[in-house]
Amino acid sequence: MIANVIRTCFPVAAKALADKAEDVNKLNVFPVPDGDTGTNMSLTLGTVVKEVQALPADATMDEIAKAITHGSLMGARGNSGVITSQILRGIAEGLCEAKNQEEPTPADIARAWRRGVKVAFKAVRKPVEGTILTVLRDISNRADKLEKTKITTTEMLDALVVEAYESVARTPDLLPVLKENGVVDSGAYGFATFFEAFVNAVEGKAGELSDFDPTVTAADAKSDVSSKVQIELNNDWEGSEFRYCNEFLFHAEKPFDPDEALTHLATLGDCELVVGSYPDYKVHVHSNEPNKVLEYMLGFGQIFEVFIHNMDLEAADRTAKIAEDQKAAAAEKAPKKPLGFVAVAAGSGQESILKSLGVDVVVSGGQTMNPSTADILGAIEETNAENVIVLPNNGNIRMASEAAASACEDAHVAVVATKTVLQAFSAMFVVDPDASLEDNAEAMREAIAEVRGGEVTRAVRDSQAADGSPIHDGDVMGIQDGSIDVVGDDVKKVTLDLIAKMQDEEEGDSLTILAGSDMDDEAFENLVDAIEEAQPDLEVDAHRGEQPLYPVVFAIE
Repeated sequence: MIANVIRTCFPVAAKALADKAEDVNKLNVFPVPDGDTGTNMSLTLGTVVKEVQALPADATMDEIAKAITHGSLMGARGNSGVITSQILRGIAEGLCEAKNQEEPTPADIARAWRRGVKVAFKAVRKPVEGTILTVLRDISNRADKLEKTKITTTEMLDALVVEAYESVARTPDLLPVLKENGVVDSGAYGFATFFEAFVNAVEGKAGELSDFDPTVTAADAKSDVSSKVQIELNNDWEGSEFRYCNEFLFHAEKPFDPDEALTHLATLGDCELVVGSYPDYKVHVHSNEPNKVLEYMLGFGQIFEVFIHNMDLEAADRTAKIAEDQKAAAAEKAPKKPLGFVAVAAGSGQESILKSLGVDVVVSGGQTMNPSTADILGAIEETNAENVIVLPNNGNIRMASEAAASACEDAHVAVVATKTVLQAFSAMFVVDPDASLEDNAEAMREAIAEVRGGEVTRAVRDSQAADGSPIHDGDVMGIQDGSIDVVGDDVKKVTLDLIAKMQDEEEGDSLTILAGSDMDDEAFENLVDAIEEAQPDLEVDAHRGEQPLYPVVFAIE
């Protein structure tokens, strides 16, 4: 029965699209590159799956059609989700009219697609060529032609899948913004994916989707598909004149005319949609004034399930994700370099200095935010090097670094157990790019042995210093290589006292000092001046480290 086929195959097709949602998202440039088309379509289909699965096992096609209509309307997200909901509604209504509910004929299928076109196009005030609606119409037109031939239902479904992908491949020729960005329409691609997955499930080929790679958006998905369009990173997108995507469910409580509502919403934005039937509707519009959209609709009834998306931010997120993918792809193609470096840092200033010294990948982390083994392993792999040296820069991160080194299968890895980022600075200064992994690691270990570290922070609970004196919550502590040696109430004085103590114990020649995020430039400049006055024989090298919680960290060599 048609009802059983839909009940069984719809969830399979919905999952197939969900699995490709991120690929679909990255294609989105129309009407704005908000990067959520795949997600929206997937969420819409997911709601339908829940509604259909909640029906009794003997549910009729009429009951399933109502579940599809209600589920897709209630769950519709975004422009693409709303249009998808209307396509599903129309096709489901068309299948209800099939004379043979046991096995639909090519005529039944053609009728269902015609109904889908009618309902979907009615919902969109200004249909645009080169979108999901174009693909819908092309499939319907193809079905009408095939209906007149001697073709089986299975042969017809296969032919319509081919037509779907052929139509998707043509979308850049119909919509300039797609051709400018080198992509096919995201909604059209998502719909073709869902349709093929559904047909494959019907024919017992679940999971066997065509090799239609969205990074070569019209590859030979089927034998007839040929033209190729590549995705390109577009940083020049000027966006829509409207920033916010507004969508919500609406329940009318007084006479309500959807056409009048659409006319008014068009004065507040674009991409306006009002779909459903009295008294329940789904509303979608892009606008710069969400409050006015909501206030207008509240004049006729209740609103709920309100979603307001900032499309500018979504566009930036899409661009960043594509850039990451392209970087990863380039790394896969690039030959591995002989030696790479990974280091952990707790501030933007620390990260900048490490990279200037030759560190390839900096992992965010520190005393209060230790990265995982997986984080460090990922960074090792990102270096794309045959040999990698890891600088954990914290005693609490050493074991995770060693675990990552042991787990890495694609590179030879050594861990140089730096306890501070300042030790890492000294270690990077002695790197010899022509030396072996082992020789470099040994030279770096020798270099950090000459570095004595100091840190200044505030106590978060009562304790005691190395000499047994009390420490109270909020006191400023001067810490030398893990030992609390100075306690006071002023960051500047504690820093000066700690440096003086360390110089008395063993005189050094140079001091590198980093300001934390809690110390402003004026206070840092005053501190550096005081150090130079108090320690005229020390060569002071001062930088912004931006590390949290520690206003000052320094090293003496």
